[in-house]
Amino acid sequence: MRTDYTKIEAGPIFFAVWHEQWDANIQHHADQGVIIQVRGDVEGQETNLLQFNCFHVERSYTYAPDGKARICQIDPITDGNPIRWSARQIRERLPAMLSRGGFEATAASLDMDKVAAASVELEAAAHVKFRNSIQLVKHKRGDHMFEAGNIRFGLEMRSLDDDGGLAIHVLSDLCGSPSHEYAEETEILAFDCFRVQPHYHYGPRNKNLRYYWDKTVVPDPLEWTLGVLKAGKLSAMIDAAGYPDLARDLDGDVIRDLLPAIEAKARELQPKKTESEALQAAE
Repeated sequence: MRTDYTKIEAGPIFFAVWHEQWDANIQHHADQGVIIQVRGDVEGQETNLLQFNCFHVERSYTYAPDGKARICQIDPITDGNPIRWSARQIRERLPAMLSRGGFEATAASLDMDKVAAASVELEAAAHVKFRNSIQLVKHKRGDHMFEAGNIRFGLEMRSLDDDGGLAIHVLSDLCGSPSHEYAEETEILAFDCFRVQPHYHYGPRNKNLRYYWDKTVVPDPLEWTLGVLKAGKLSAMIDAAGYPDLARDLDGDVIRDLLPAIEAKARELQPKKTESEALQAAE
């Protein structure tokens, strides 16, 4: 059970709050946000009684996560902000929710005045965690640049501890343009075609949703990346990264005409696999 959290006492129970990032194909899906747990003593053991997942994508709550684990969804349309919604349920419905999870004795022992007071502190702490603990990255822009209308591609060979490989950055000037002194170039997608842990990022400076390729089904991440670009999926990916206006104004013809040069430079930079590496990839 996780121990590095903000702890908020509320009588016989307490709330544990922390930020967490999930990576697709390592965790359930690419996501990040705040987890709120309601914990208490059950038969001498500290137990997670109820959990709220307040993420970008995953918005849910779980009754008795360590036992029955009944999962329900928080609807972002009707329920609104998941942190605010979760705090309200804790203030108004915690005894019923704990009973629903099978913790009737704990529910009966609650001091709801203490719960209500703690829920205010809980909500504030969760909002701070969501805002300040988000995991974002800032890569270099690349050594070889290709202008493609309202975006540009930057290619480089990256080295990261005992890993590395070709990186393809997709960038855009979200504020101003290169001719303006206040221009702000932002990386909107990144494809890290690494040897050991190849992965790609949606919105590295925005949501930073990371997908690690399954090397069994994607033995060559560069081929996969080039295939996605050639298939015209870039607009949908930019939209998913959180930049719908940029996606709408994308010039597909310019990108299509530029792809042969990008592919040629990518293959030039990416070292060919040794025989042993090729065999490992095949396995």
